[in-house]
Amino acid sequence: MSDLLIENLNFDYQGNKVIDNLSLTIEKNEIVCLLGASGCGKTTTLKAVAGLIKPASGLIKISNKTFNDKKSCIASEKRNIGMMFQDYALFPHLTVSQNIGYGLLSKDKKANSERVNEMLGLVKLEGFGERFPHQLSGGQQQRVAIARALAYKPSILLLDEPFSNIDHQVRFQLIEDIRRIIKDQQVSAIFVTHSKDEAFAFSDQLAIMNEGKIIQQGTAKALFHQPKAKMVAEFLGQGIYIDAQYQGQLSFKTPLGAVTSTQDVNADNDQGVLYIRPQYISLKSKCISKTDHSVTILSKRFMGTRYIYRINILEQEIEIASTDDGEFNHGDQVNLNILPHPVNFFIN
Repeated sequence: MSDLLIENLNFDYQGNKVIDNLSLTIEKNEIVCLLGASGCGKTTTLKAVAGLIKPASGLIKISNKTFNDKKSCIASEKRNIGMMFQDYALFPHLTVSQNIGYGLLSKDKKANSERVNEMLGLVKLEGFGERFPHQLSGGQQQRVAIARALAYKPSILLLDEPFSNIDHQVRFQLIEDIRRIIKDQQVSAIFVTHSKDEAFAFSDQLAIMNEGKIIQQGTAKALFHQPKAKMVAEFLGQGIYIDAQYQGQLSFKTPLGAVTSTQDVNADNDQGVLYIRPQYISLKSKCISKTDHSVTILSKRFMGTRYIYRINILEQEIEIASTDDGEFNHGDQVNLNILPHPVNFFIN
């Protein structure tokens, strides 16, 4: 049984379609990320699930209970949903313990106190219960927010850009900790972000959104290596397009020479384009094969363990981490070739 089922969801705002016939399923104890650029409908979808807006049409079921359909739209407070927000949304006049216990409905004060203490331990904030939000760091405030969202055992957890205000140095440790907490509590979750790095680190499944639609859903690895649309490939990482003709045997003919795929190719048509990511482009100071092609170093920057070089390939600029032991300089002519890799091939 799925924890969340959305079917054919639609929502219009001032005549503009914000959610367009969207369908999504989240299984028990699964974290799914709605990933896409600003304005693609991610947060609006979250609001529809939460009951903060009423969809024009569509079905929403949580734990097999219908909350939206043609006949009804159940109020937000009756959906047993936990939420985490970008700005934490903690009550500044309440202590940490009072914030965490705010949503507990039990009249048993001892049981509520035990649940608050349990959550403080879960988020590693023992001893912080009497402090106020302004006395905490951003990461600690976010731990309070997750404790509050989980304290009353919600059916599903909604997270709207929860890490965007966290300092980069501690962000991914916090992501790891909150993911562990959600998994330990066996709660399903929808996570909204525009950061692919956060999505990769936090989610089990990605649902790439564009113009109110889910373009493709799957694991990060599957979407990265086998995108079904150019938009998905581009959103998940920098690259360049080159014309290509499939010649069978996992081989493509391109203006930069032969390119070999390390995965099966779904090529209904033999003419199209390859989307080549920078990690599959090798720079060398000397030509070692006939497939190498010369390019000019436009700029470079030192990154501690390597140099990043900007080059122009077929009138497209891209940054490459050099695999050569030597150091290139601005204006140098170097050779490149494309390494065998899981190709992204699109029909024109």
